[in-house]
Amino acid sequence: MIILKSADEIERMRIAGRVLAEVLNKLKEIIQPGITTMELEKVAEREILRNGGEPTFKGYKRFANDFPFPSCICVSINDEIVHGMPSKRKLQSGDIVSIDVGIKVGGFCSDSAVTVPVNGIDKISAKLLKTTEEALYKGIGKACKGNRLQDISYSIQEFVGREGFSVVRDFVGHGIGRLPHEDPQVPNFGKPGCGRRLEEGMVIAIEPMVNVGSYKVAILENSWTAVTADHNLSAHFEHTVAITKKGPEILSILN
Repeated sequence: MIILKSADEIERMRIAGRVLAEVLNKLKEIIQPGITTMELEKVAEREILRNGGEPTFKGYKRFANDFPFPSCICVSINDEIVHGMPSKRKLQSGDIVSIDVGIKVGGFCSDSAVTVPVNGIDKISAKLLKTTEEALYKGIGKACKGNRLQDISYSIQEFVGREGFSVVRDFVGHGIGRLPHEDPQVPNFGKPGCGRRLEEGMVIAIEPMVNVGSYKVAILENSWTAVTADHNLSAHFEHTVAITKKGPEILSILN
């Protein structure tokens, strides 16, 4: 069931989004060669709690018998797509690292992700990051009242394919509100004019995950971390977006 948000609830989600944006900005500032992904986790948890939030990923279970996710953030490096777990692994020059963060503030959630270069990166990595971020904004541009859900999906897929990359199909965006994951699912592939009609008050997390090679994925033994099946690079960008009478509004930013 899709839960429409009131103007007051969207305002409360703006507050959560601003806190999340501050946390992500802090993490981007400290990413450098030699830092461990566990150090990023510790900074994220400190900043989330300091700003009155709580992490929504830590302890999260997809299913009742699931192994709960152990961390506040997902840190996915190079061929890791999503759900990478913080560890003693050190970032190296030339890596690309995706940071995905979910928080709750005042009873409402926000979700956002960014992929960051570690020092200089090669041309294909740079194009991948640029394309994935632009694909996110292509999707956001279609998140308008009266459009169909897969108008968002198709705009992402079409742009990514035109740039020579592929969109992941096993993981999708989602509704968000009092819970970190709500209806509807928001795929990054689809047919224009299909799916649920978008309504004022819907809030969704749009999150293209884009691979250099095939869209196919594999899951590591930890049961969470998804990697590209062909071990090519992957990037991930995400924003929490409200559908309003004035058009799409990004809530997971500083404003």
